Amino acid sequence: MLGVLAGRVTAVAALATASVTATVAMAAAPASAAAPPAQPAKATVTLSVPDAFSVGGNLVTIPGRTVHVHGVVKPYVAGQSVLVKSSEGGKQFKTDRLRIREAPGGKYGTFSEDVASSHVGRVTVQVGHTRTAEMGALLAARSFDVLDEHAGFGSRGAFVELIQQRLAALHFWIPQTGVFDTGTGLALDAYHRLLHWGTYQSLDGRTISYLLDGFGEFKVRFPSHGRHAEGNLSLQLLALVDGSDVERIYPISSGKPSTPTVLGDFHVYSKVPGYLPDGMYFSNFFIGGYAIHGYNPAPDYPASHGCMRVPIVDATSIYGWLEIGNWVDVYY
Repeated sequence: MLGVLAGRVTAVAALATASVTATVAMAAAPASAAAPPAQPAKATVTLSVPDAFSVGGNLVTIPGRTVHVHGVVKPYVAGQSVLVKSSEGGKQFKTDRLRIREAPGGKYGTFSEDVASSHVGRVTVQVGHTRTAEMGALLAARSFDVLDEHAGFGSRGAFVELIQQRLAALHFWIPQTGVFDTGTGLALDAYHRLLHWGTYQSLDGRTISYLLDGFGEFKVRFPSHGRHAEGNLSLQLLALVDGSDVERIYPISSGKPSTPTVLGDFHVYSKVPGYLPDGMYFSNFFIGGYAIHGYNPAPDYPASHGCMRVPIVDATSIYGWLEIGNWVDVYY
């Protein structure tokens, strides 16, 4: 009996010891590791200046003209903003904090800043975002040049290249020489005629503004004539047209009142290169003795014997474009 009782006491003691050991082991076990903090989204920004013009690989504009700097931030994170600083020659002249707006679909965000400088020089727009819990830091910059808009015959450089580009974009015939030359003057004269501003070959503020805004369109009257020439005598302009697409515009001098240019729809029936005895140069005859040809002088008013005169420097480009059988439409 005493043996049985001793065995039970021993068993109870062993059980108690095991229980204490298990409790100590559980207390000593390390707690589960806490979840790592969320990392901010890695962001990128792309800047563009669609209102500026590209000349020689550089973005350019003129003093006082507003350009819009657009930014695209990926990914879009709600509640974020960017700091935009504009400077010229190292001197900051504008600072704005702009909210990043959600783009349709929510995959990226956008912002836009208006920038204008009244001084000639290089403008730099810097965009920054300080790291937050939701979005990482970013920094980007875009620059453009503000050009001196004073130019006259003999001038050269980026501003003259810009004017020549804009005239060519509106389909005026002008060799891209980068020099304010005879071709530039003639194209400007034609542009002023198109806008009913008279006949002059110089640049003024209104002309520059209209050119940069892309104003000025030759109205095609005979798109069904395919590849053809249209002489608008009221404007004193000749347009070379393919269907409804204007390809080249030139100033002309049509017939003076005593020998007016014949009106109507004709075809080129003969082409004569070089000079004729009467001084006609690279002639495109469209009815009888009437032709589109080069001549010196080709003034900025009706002065011919009935033909459509063009300046000598323009004659070969017209001759090379027109072909036998092309329509020639002459009207007021």
